[in-house]
Amino acid sequence: MKSTDAKHPIAEKKPTRLEKHGDVRVDNYSWMRLSDEQKLAPIKDEQTQKVTNYLEAENDYYKEVTAYTKDFQEDLFQEMKGRIKEDDSSVPYKNNGYFYNTRYEVGKQYPIYSRKKGNLGAREEILFDVNEMAKGFEYFQLGGLNVSPNNKLVVFATDTVSRRQYFLRIKNLETGEIYDDIIENTTGGSVWANDNKTIFYTKKNPTTLRSEKIFRHILGTPTSEDVEIYHEEDDTFGTYVTKSKSKKYIIISSFATMTTESRYLDADNPTGEFTVLQPRLKNLEYNVSHYKDHFYFLTNKDGATNFKLMKTPVSKTTVENWVDVIPHRKDTLLEDFSIYSDYLVLEERTNGLNKIRIKRWDDTVDYYLPFDEETYSAGVYGNPEFDTEVIRYSYNSFTTPSSVIDFNMATKAKEIKKQQEVLGGKFQQENYKSERVWATARDGKKVAISLVYHKDTVLDENTPLLQYAYGSYGYTIPDSFSTTRLSLLDRGFVYALAHIRGSEYLGRDWYDEGKMLHKKNTFYDFIDCSQFLIDNKYTSAKHLYAMGGSAGGLLMGAIINMKPEIYNGIIAAVPFVDVVSTMLDDSIPLTTGEYDEWGNPNNKEFYDYIKSYSPYDNVEAKEYPHMLVTTGFHDSQVQYWEPAKWVAKLRELKTDSNLLFLDTNMETGHGGASGRFEALKETAKDYTFILALENKLDN
Repeated sequence: MKSTDAKHPIAEKKPTRLEKHGDVRVDNYSWMRLSDEQKLAPIKDEQTQKVTNYLEAENDYYKEVTAYTKDFQEDLFQEMKGRIKEDDSSVPYKNNGYFYNTRYEVGKQYPIYSRKKGNLGAREEILFDVNEMAKGFEYFQLGGLNVSPNNKLVVFATDTVSRRQYFLRIKNLETGEIYDDIIENTTGGSVWANDNKTIFYTKKNPTTLRSEKIFRHILGTPTSEDVEIYHEEDDTFGTYVTKSKSKKYIIISSFATMTTESRYLDADNPTGEFTVLQPRLKNLEYNVSHYKDHFYFLTNKDGATNFKLMKTPVSKTTVENWVDVIPHRKDTLLEDFSIYSDYLVLEERTNGLNKIRIKRWDDTVDYYLPFDEETYSAGVYGNPEFDTEVIRYSYNSFTTPSSVIDFNMATKAKEIKKQQEVLGGKFQQENYKSERVWATARDGKKVAISLVYHKDTVLDENTPLLQYAYGSYGYTIPDSFSTTRLSLLDRGFVYALAHIRGSEYLGRDWYDEGKMLHKKNTFYDFIDCSQFLIDNKYTSAKHLYAMGGSAGGLLMGAIINMKPEIYNGIIAAVPFVDVVSTMLDDSIPLTTGEYDEWGNPNNKEFYDYIKSYSPYDNVEAKEYPHMLVTTGFHDSQVQYWEPAKWVAKLRELKTDSNLLFLDTNMETGHGGASGRFEALKETAKDYTFILALENKLDN
């Protein structure tokens, strides 16, 4: 990037002594932490003003240094926007006699939700025009749409702060009236009983935001009279309420990282008592569905690390009555299942690749859908109907735009209902190549890397490459198509997705080997994948960039402490970097539910291990790559002060003159901007950062 006379902010140092297990840490920047009350107060107190002044000074510094890229950012934004079909719409799906659709209009940021009764030729009913609802808000999110069984009412959820604390309201779809009932501080989800007047919903703890209580609301009664049905008192668990696809049962589930417990109630009897299916047992996980006179469980019972499918009679639900339906397989992860009147559909993962398996209940049919690309992503979705032979699934890959496909399980006929359009006239699928390679980690494990690049890109030590990963919570990043990514590929970049431990790419063991006291495998795998790409001349340290967000931002912080010299630039989005302090503070949202992922540092063994990799605690006086760090002031998952403190400490200690930016969106939270085009502007910022480092702003 170009030189500038701009001076970066220097944060004041106010040492705070932190002691645990006889170990003393000194945090010079803990003063940056504000409470929610301080952030949302109409008049700022002295500390709030000081913190916001610092964040805004960092924003100003970033804007000043990158001012010369502003025109390119706008061009890049327009380029990415130009690939999007602005008047787009989803494929309508059928539910309870209506076809539901989500569509966008030209120039508008937000969707319009509608439905048609009986057939697609019927009159359109507008349920919600989010563009109208979002007027006057810097951030607006509509979610949780849930139509009553008689199709006359809909529950909807709104968030105008971006802390995922949703208001629930109810709309009459016959009159258009929005009822006065307002339920605050919910997860956004809700469940109708079969009487069309009783709603179950989940409330969050106002401080920790843990989903902890289930309430029952009856239409026409004050929300202050809502009845608390269930309180999850264990602060390492969360809870939620759902309804079986059969519409027969309302189910409350409690969950921790490694343990679940569910209870059920006949949906025709909403004021009845819930019955526990199977009391919680440590390390027993099960997700429940209902079919005829049995409950079905996706479970790890009997040491089934890759999960299996079991069933039990509704009359005998405890674990000693469960029997196998789909046994455990060491080489195949059972990720999910869907129940239909005549078919069971299984979503599996073998050697890292998705599989969709179709099986009739009478065992006369059992087959897999054929997929033939080397890397791809496929999944069953949008199938609320129970009595059907047609399932809908999605398919895409690094080079194939997303398709929505209807598949007849009886005839095996398939119909592509929609394939994502890439506008602009330049995209040709055959111009891009994807491959999967395997790096050898330092302990001998093979780690897959999915790659995509333009066919004209020469692969050598001068090739710029962006490596991405997540590697936590067992979440597997799919090998999916991206229209925005084309802006990098068309400029000669390779995009590499590293399937590191901490995901479930190679099964549940792959996750277990990347968490708790094995968490460093996640970081080592990423570094070893980087080294593999360098050694095999896909790129070099001068042209290698890394990016990750949230727990993937922790990954970024760890790798630059461990091996900064092999990266030219880093993008860390909403990074979880102050791991020790956060995991010791059970007042912070999500902390207590994370103990089974990271470990509880109140235990000295975990404290020492977490401290050994926590990015904030391991910043040293040495050279670091160029860095862009992004965050949201209202983030409820990774609080803004973590990246703010981290950047301040990096500024204090780093010995290089490389760029270091902190860009704080003062209006949003963990997910960034809410409008579809505003989100593209954030991507344009990220891409401009690395393209500028590669001197590629003129093509």
